[in-house]
Amino acid sequence: MTNSNNKELSLEQTEELLKVLEARFEENMHRHKGLDWADVQAKLEANPEKLWSLNEMEATGGEPDVADYNKNEDEYIFYDCSAESPKGRRSVCYDRKALESRKKHKPENNAMDMAAAMGIELLTEEDYRALQELENFDKKTSSWVQTPSDIRELGGALFCDFRFGHVFVYHNGADSYYGARGFRGSLRV
Repeated sequence: MTNSNNKELSLEQTEELLKVLEARFEENMHRHKGLDWADVQAKLEANPEKLWSLNEMEATGGEPDVADYNKNEDEYIFYDCSAESPKGRRSVCYDRKALESRKKHKPENNAMDMAAAMGIELLTEEDYRALQELENFDKKTSSWVQTPSDIRELGGALFCDFRFGHVFVYHNGADSYYGARGFRGSLRV
């Protein structure tokens, strides 16, 4: 991840990121039928802090792409579209409370704090299912998703994956972490 104190990209970084995002957009039109890259780019250029967040998603292996458009809000919605849970965001527990509760073998970070630092949100279960409608992700990994407060208050957290042709939603202790579990994020622009 880049320096989070300066949430702006240089002109060179911006141009490079836009090239990567445009190429991914054009190669994956099935994710955003009927949308035009020029409109997306104009929106991104008007919101440089969102470009910074997309760069963070890219730098951690998320391969962000436009996955939805909210016409009422005039918002493009980017999701991490890497085939597996982003490599730079794995081996993390769910949140800070879970991290602090671990006595031994603490992971380096947690999903909720990382997402906040990147300026993105963890996918909800609904987001995750919508993403899987576009194509199948997490066939070998799993991803933490936003967890309802009643589950979290009891020490649990939810994660999802795709196996046997279905999306599965599971639970685990929020303090657990695995090399094959990370998190996917979303960003509205």
